[in-house]
Amino acid sequence: MKRLIPAFAIILGWASAAWAAPPATLTTLRAIHALSDAEARRMLPVAFEATVTYYGNMMFVQDNDLALFVLAPSDANLLLGDRVLVRGKTLGSFRPIVWSNSITVLRHGALPKPIPTTFDELINVKHDCMFVSLSGVVRTANVRLDRKSVSLQLLTDGGYIDAIVNSHNAEALESLLDAEVEITGVVVGEFDGKMQMHGVFLAVSSPAYIKILKRAAAVPWSLPITPMDQVIAGIHVTDRTRRVRVHGTVTYYQPNQVVVLQDGAKSLWVATTTVSRNIRVGDVVDAIGFPESHNGFLALTHGEIQDSYVQAPIQPLSITRKELVMGKNATDLVSVEGQVVMEARSASQDEYGLMADGQMFKAIYRHPPEGTSLPPMKQIPLGSKIRASGICILEDSNPFSGAVPFDILMRSFDDITVVGNPSPLNVRNLMILIGLLLVVVVIIGARVWLLERNVHRQSAASAALERRRSRILEDINGSRPLAEVVEEIAEMVSFMLKGAPCWCQIADGARLGNYPRDAEKLRIVREEIPARSGPPLGVIFAAFDPQTPPLPSENEKLFVGTRLATLAVETRKLYSDLLRRSEFDLLTDIHNRFSLEQHLDTQIEEARQQAGIFGLVYIDLDGFKQVNDLYGHRIGDLYLQEVALRMKRQLRPHDTLARLGGDEFAVLLPMVRNRAGVEEIALRLERCFDEPLALEGYILQGAASFGFALYPENGATKDDLLNAADAAMYEVKNAKKQIAQMLDAQQDSDLTPKNL
Repeated sequence: MKRLIPAFAIILGWASAAWAAPPATLTTLRAIHALSDAEARRMLPVAFEATVTYYGNMMFVQDNDLALFVLAPSDANLLLGDRVLVRGKTLGSFRPIVWSNSITVLRHGALPKPIPTTFDELINVKHDCMFVSLSGVVRTANVRLDRKSVSLQLLTDGGYIDAIVNSHNAEALESLLDAEVEITGVVVGEFDGKMQMHGVFLAVSSPAYIKILKRAAAVPWSLPITPMDQVIAGIHVTDRTRRVRVHGTVTYYQPNQVVVLQDGAKSLWVATTTVSRNIRVGDVVDAIGFPESHNGFLALTHGEIQDSYVQAPIQPLSITRKELVMGKNATDLVSVEGQVVMEARSASQDEYGLMADGQMFKAIYRHPPEGTSLPPMKQIPLGSKIRASGICILEDSNPFSGAVPFDILMRSFDDITVVGNPSPLNVRNLMILIGLLLVVVVIIGARVWLLERNVHRQSAASAALERRRSRILEDINGSRPLAEVVEEIAEMVSFMLKGAPCWCQIADGARLGNYPRDAEKLRIVREEIPARSGPPLGVIFAAFDPQTPPLPSENEKLFVGTRLATLAVETRKLYSDLLRRSEFDLLTDIHNRFSLEQHLDTQIEEARQQAGIFGLVYIDLDGFKQVNDLYGHRIGDLYLQEVALRMKRQLRPHDTLARLGGDEFAVLLPMVRNRAGVEEIALRLERCFDEPLALEGYILQGAASFGFALYPENGATKDDLLNAADAAMYEVKNAKKQIAQMLDAQQDSDLTPKNL
């Protein structure tokens, strides 16, 4: 027994060493293909040989009957047919892929023989990533947005397949319209946010891989003209799409339009003409229909529904806006929170505009078919926080294009739950309060006016007093300066007090009215100007002969003045606040885009009158998205505030700094003599980023790209100047990126074995 103990300890040591050892390197494509998605996500090391079958904005390699997609460096300088050694790590995807940081060319050889294929084989993912050839008739030839490739649409025996051809000569490929061709390229899958394949296309390295089998019977542009009302005669469709059957729980049903089914983490949009009042949300059903890819989403058309009448309701997945914009929950039943900022009813649907994380999305309730009673729209106070449940519908399925806009399609108004009441401090309530205050003041004024008319019906002084009060109310709602309105109120109070000197001391402001020099020798009566909330807005004073006894009417008349003063001051404060909100960015307290464009229009008009010049600087912060991603939006907001403050300190009093939105700024320079003057100020702004930014314990090194334009050299209109400055800025930003890529490439080159 004692001899077994050391042996057992040795075995345990070997086992521990084996468990702690790094995973073995995968050396063949077959070993990589054998991985599950979960295994591939462990980023296992790979080092395998294969032949390059496509290299450009993507890279594909093949070895015998297996092929793979590789995320490769953009500066590898590879040729088709190169035999390469790929080192890197595995990643999870529709199927395992590889991220490579080292590609070594072993030799140049021949491409593998392309596999003849068909539409059915491609759509069934039989040749994913393989080098294939496909025959079909060219239906369209369009230059893509990158201006470096042309998209050909082939009509094959089975359906349409796109071929993306690397070519700058679109005219040559347009001549292939209606020709029967054989195209050789790599099979590339198209995926939605759930990594479901909804289509395929061929990646073709050059037009040399297009073989014309049969030219078009006629040049398309030589066809006879068809009258517009007779184009229907050209229709001819042969559709052999197979009907399929799916099973799931109904999460949404709009009779004669759509049924949405969900089965676990999978969901499907089924377009249907079924009209059944028996189908309920939560029913387990079977659906049959014809599959299609609609704008990048999997769906069924011409659907028929068979209800089992068994209820198995699905609970909405609680999720955030940030998760929904990733596109992974298309047609899923979800619930998300947001703040109501808008609600509207149209002929076909009700919409609630919701705000979350500073971004807008909508919760939509589509009206039932005609003949069904429409319930009244559920009224929710603006500013309320609600939880909306329903089907997530996206505008784009591409998971690689960044954030995807989405809406929530609700089943009924029961899908809205109020989880937080609106803040009482909002513009609507402020306006109501100001309106009530105005009503109160008008009522008080009317009461005073009635009392004065009854007591002094025959007095001309009473009529004069009412004229004064009416004029003050008009001036409060007009454009007359506040100081003049307050002085007029003091004069009115003085008039009511038989000419006693009256003045108003505005809190933290000026003293307005008739302030006597010997006020310290007089009897002073004061009345505070009340505010809607918070401390008083000021005080109204009246001075009397110290020998006269105090009268109750003195405070009453001052009281009338204070209410008018309250209305005047608060109305102007509200107007000033609304005006400032319309012209200044709330986060950085500098001008916004609207204000900048107004200043630009004014400056252009002045420059035309005086034959002058001025400059415009466009600024874009470098790497600001990484600040938000790494440190959060609060640090991002502090970053923007500090950057705006630094730039503002570098400008002259007559220069205008504005935030255009996000991380973009602009500076209007009205007093410059030439381009050198603009460059000097742009250099001062750039030096704002020399010192790092200290934000709540974080030390960040900021940077920005600058571009500028000069009037009228670079443009004579507002839009021309903005576009010119923006284009100049992007030239600088692109130059920085190229330098960074060169430095990265140089660093990678320095780390190669020959340099080590």
